[in-house]
Parts: sequence; structure tokens; C-alpha cells
Amino acid sequence: MDYVDLIQNTIDYIDNNINEKITVNKLAEIAGFSTYHYYRVFHSFVGIPVMEYVTRRKLQYALSELSNNKKVFDIALDLGFETHAGFTKAFKKCFGYTPSFYRIHAPIGFPQKVDLKKIKVNKIGGIIMQPKIINRDSFKIVGYEFKTTLRNNAHSRDIPAFWDQCNIEGKEAHLYRTQNPPRHGEYGICVNTNMETDEFSYVLGIEVTNFNHATNEMCTLEVPAATYAVFTTPAVDSNDDSFVNSIKGTWKYILEEWFPNSGYEIDDSKLDFEFYDERCHSWEYEKICMDIYVPIKKR
Repeated sequence: MDYVDLIQNTIDYIDNNINEKITVNKLAEIAGFSTYHYYRVFHSFVGIPVMEYVTRRKLQYALSELSNNKKVFDIALDLGFETHAGFTKAFKKCFGYTPSFYRIHAPIGFPQKVDLKKIKVNKIGGIIMQPKIINRDSFKIVGYEFKTTLRNNAHSRDIPAFWDQCNIEGKEAHLYRTQNPPRHGEYGICVNTNMETDEFSYVLGIEVTNFNHATNEMCTLEVPAATYAVFTTPAVDSNDDSFVNSIKGTWKYILEEWFPNSGYEIDDSKLDFEFYDERCHSWEYEKICMDIYVPIKKR
């Protein structure tokens, strides 16, 4: 069974158990994946984090209940919301209006079934090479950290803005001046992912031999030894949109096309990261690229 079918099974499970408490762990078990691997694959296929999808789906079912003149409080309890206020807040955030407004306009009948095979899959330009499979020892990172979320795709705006901020404020240059790294290159690493709230921390850092020169405003991180599949993005013209799209497209390829046919899955006990070296310097290269390191284990 391919990945589309496995994710579809969990989507169907959500609909069939819409009044129950649904967890990422349970959905991952149904798909036959580790929790973190499922979390990443679902997000790639569907376009939003899995628990955000569950909440939205529950709210779509709430619409049909509103058309039957069911009390808002009863709908909230039936769908697993702890309070009337929490349900109303989530409903307004999703649909823009309160449940009482939608009672007049609510659609009749249950939401239409979601069919992944009908969702268009965006392809990226260029040739995708097979990854290098490498073993890498543990190493140390010193950098700057900020918190963001996958909700409403906020991370796609926050992370580039964070890079820009670090450049404008001279933080990246300050790292190189103070840390004496063994090689040039910046790391982008997501840590402390909460799969229920979709919040995580993003670290922009450089490799160091020790933490002796890290200052109070800097964060330190030990990246554990791992086996990695290393993907190089297609070389593209050095403008922001092309480069960002090539990175997004490569992640999409990794999760939706490479993993299903590879015999591997993400090793969620390790850390994946993006690595930016001289090859992404637009002032040195006409076309630029970078590497994505994904920790893997045999399925």
C-alpha cells in the first residue's frame, strides 16, 4: 500500500471517529509509521498539521449539526471541546463568524469526503538526484533560537524573517567572529516540536568545537550522531522566490516520493536540518543550492 492510501486511511478514521478524542499517536499507529514520521508526511500531503486538520474537520461537522438546530453547547461537548468558549473561539477563527451566525447559513448534510488522490501534487523544477546516505558523528551548534508554529503556515513567514533579522542585526556575523567555527556554513534546525499544538523552536546556528564562547543570548545544541539521507536542492537562479520554492519542493519530494519507495522512515530520535554553505551565496554563484539532512532508519 502506498503512502497516499496509508494517509487516506487515517483521514477516513478521523471522519469515522469525529466525536472521539483523536491523537497523533493513534493516527500514526493506523498508518503504520512512527509518530514523528507520520506527522511530517501528513503535513506534506495535506498541507496543514494533522491536529489542525482534526480541529478543522470537527468544526466542519459542527456546521452540519448547527443546521439541525442542535445547541452549540451540546455540539461542543459531542465533538470533544472542553468548553463552550473554547469551541466558539476555534469556530470563529476557522470560519470568521460565531456559531450563532452560521446557524442560519450552515450547509445541510455532512462534509464531503476528503480524497487525497484528487489533490494535485506540485512538482518542482530541475532533476532530483538520489540522496547520499552517510553516517555523521555528533556535533555542536551555537546560534540563535526563536519559537514559531506550523498553524496557519506561520513558520513559512517567520523563519525567513528571522534570517533577515539576524543579518540586519549582525547576529550571523557575530557568530563567526566569536565562535571560531571549524568550517563555514549555517544550520537551520527545528527542535522541541509539540505535535499537539504544532509549536516548535527554530535554531539558526553554526558548528563549533565547544560551547566555551557562547554568550547568554545564544543557544547551544548537541546534534546526535545519525545516519542521514542528504538531498541537494536543484540549482536555481539566485532570487528569493526560486530558492525558497526549491527548498519547499525538495522537502515535498523527500516526504511524498522518496520515502515511500526507499525502505526508510524518519528516525525521530535524531534531528533533521538544513545546511547552507558557500553554494547559496548569490554573489559568488549564478545558480544556488543547499543541502537537507534527514535522519533515517530502516522501516
